[in-house]
Amino acid sequence: MRTSKRLLAALGFALWLGDGAVMAQEQPHVFRGGRIIPVAGQPIENGVLVVQNGKITAVGTADKVRIPNNAKEFDMTGKVLMPGLVDTHSHLGEGSGGDGSAPLHPDVRIIDGINPISDTFKRALAGGITTVNVMPGSGHLMSGQTVYLKMRDGKTISDLTFCDDVTNGICGGMKMANGTNPMKSAPFPGTRAKSAAMVRQLFLDAQAYNKKVKAAKGKADKMPERKPNLEPLVEILDGKRIVHFHTHRYDDILTALRLQKEFGFKLVLHHVSEAWKAADEIAKAGVPASIITLDSPGGKSEAVELSNSNGAALEKAGVLTAFHTDDGITDSRLFMRNVSLAVRAGMSPEKAIEAMTIAGAKMLELDNRVGSLEKGKDADFIVLNGEPFSVYTKIEQTWVEGQKRFDLSNPEDKKYATGGYKAYDGMLHYHAH
Repeated sequence: MRTSKRLLAALGFALWLGDGAVMAQEQPHVFRGGRIIPVAGQPIENGVLVVQNGKITAVGTADKVRIPNNAKEFDMTGKVLMPGLVDTHSHLGEGSGGDGSAPLHPDVRIIDGINPISDTFKRALAGGITTVNVMPGSGHLMSGQTVYLKMRDGKTISDLTFCDDVTNGICGGMKMANGTNPMKSAPFPGTRAKSAAMVRQLFLDAQAYNKKVKAAKGKADKMPERKPNLEPLVEILDGKRIVHFHTHRYDDILTALRLQKEFGFKLVLHHVSEAWKAADEIAKAGVPASIITLDSPGGKSEAVELSNSNGAALEKAGVLTAFHTDDGITDSRLFMRNVSLAVRAGMSPEKAIEAMTIAGAKMLELDNRVGSLEKGKDADFIVLNGEPFSVYTKIEQTWVEGQKRFDLSNPEDKKYATGGYKAYDGMLHYHAH
């Protein structure tokens, strides 16, 4: 994280505490007495978690963790602590991507269309989500660049991003899709085969452009004319940007895998409604899958065979599996509840917990920062009043980089956790004040 972000986070936490101590976040915070699920190892009974300056400085059993002398202590007796949840596919922030002028918009950046102070982020915090991959929509073969965000308290988009340079940096992946969503009248493709052909041609154009750039060897007079629509594709071909691919049907899943094999890009499959049919093929390709569960299946015809047993099928096949909300397809506040549907359908609780945390972090290549409770990682964690997949369990607190961002005991926060639709679309404060 940039130094400026550290300073802003520290100041914000001090102000939140309201005790006038400007250096409040530098004070170690100790959470002791609870059951800790670190994900990086076995659950720890009567565990201790120590955080300072937004990072985890120690985690372990009470007899092995040294408590700093000047620490502020929090009694977690009867509570469960686990890493903040990672949502690999969401549409928070009221953003929009490409328009109807073309089926492929690789130069469109969702980062340019997000409202960073949107109340939609508060429902993610109420659901225990601390890291999120915000996508453009899926009505295009390529609807634009995604952005990976941390649920910090910020006023600008750069306050929330993992990247330092929001103007020219790589701040997320690339959203692609196949199936029925991008199949429309011209200039969009009318068939599945035409969809694949259009994507293939764009990648071929990017390969040719990349060849000219490399042949110029940095000489300005030799460089080809800049192609903003091809530069993100070059980043994909060079392995610097991940493709997040919306796909549902068995045949569409295999098409996505063929394109990945042809051009060698990093791929994460999303939704994969018929993963239970394609689990072995996905495993053979060595590609991870981010899936969704629904308590009321239905909607589009290509997802009619979606099964909540997808998690179990992918686990059995050895596929790295994560979950997502696709918010607002499913509510961020119910993320953990929805994953429990996969457990009920046969996925192991251990893999399901990994799928909400470290697996998603790996798919975003952020696992060196988030996804588990380990020394040196960001102090992103949630406090539960019971075991993760119990119907009676509630998320009581969500902490991001050592700052409490959600507290169920706070009446204002509780409105976002329990309120209806208007509790998170900006109308809450209008009615409350």
